[in-house]
Amino acid sequence: MLSEDKEEVLADFTVPGERVVFLRGGDGGRGNATYKTSTNRAPRQHGTGWPYQEMWVWLRLKLLADAGLVGLPNAGKSTFINAVTNAQAKVGAYPFTTVRPQLGVVSRHNREFVVADIPGLIEGAADGAGIGDRFLGHIERCKVLLHLVDATEDNPVENYRIVRAELDAYGAGLVDKPQVIGLNKIDALDPADVKKLVTKLKRASKADVLPMSGAGGAGIEAVVDRLIEVIGPAEGAPARDDDTPPGEWSPV
Repeated sequence: MLSEDKEEVLADFTVPGERVVFLRGGDGGRGNATYKTSTNRAPRQHGTGWPYQEMWVWLRLKLLADAGLVGLPNAGKSTFINAVTNAQAKVGAYPFTTVRPQLGVVSRHNREFVVADIPGLIEGAADGAGIGDRFLGHIERCKVLLHLVDATEDNPVENYRIVRAELDAYGAGLVDKPQVIGLNKIDALDPADVKKLVTKLKRASKADVLPMSGAGGAGIEAVVDRLIEVIGPAEGAPARDDDTPPGEWSPV
């Protein structure tokens, strides 16, 4: 909740069921019935109430998720969330297929965590280019970011840097969050080329790079396992009692 000029955060709701009272509502005055007596059965008088308080505020929704997906348009974020959850996000061979945030729940190793997919970022997003910057607030609460990089693009390393620069320009600590890097669409390249790209991306990001294919399924389990590792133990949640054997995962 922001002030009318959007300069001050009045409240930040991070706990389910959290409530905050800002303004006092008006108190009603005495009505006709309170003046009723045995000799005055139909009184025509009333008492004035107490004034109320009012103000204008901005309400900003931030989705709560454990992991957030970032990347350029068509990096394969929607395909990934569809592969590991039942989100059924729209997939298309054109930019900005995703125009609104998507949430999905991943189940693996008797654990569940929530993934948020937001529209793709492009260079200049922090200055208003594209639509991805409008939704970056939805991943401010995420414990980890999964950065998907399209291995079939001309310069995957530069594309990685573009997205990181936009996260840095947005602020809110996004660029400092733990990240998992997925080099996506490796099924479209020769293994030797994939190995070279992984090496280059590791050098540029100074982080581990996990080759994967959201469409083909290769490497997805390793990516999900790494996300679980970074997210950490579930807070106060009991383990799922289902029939999923250890080492397997299933979309829910």
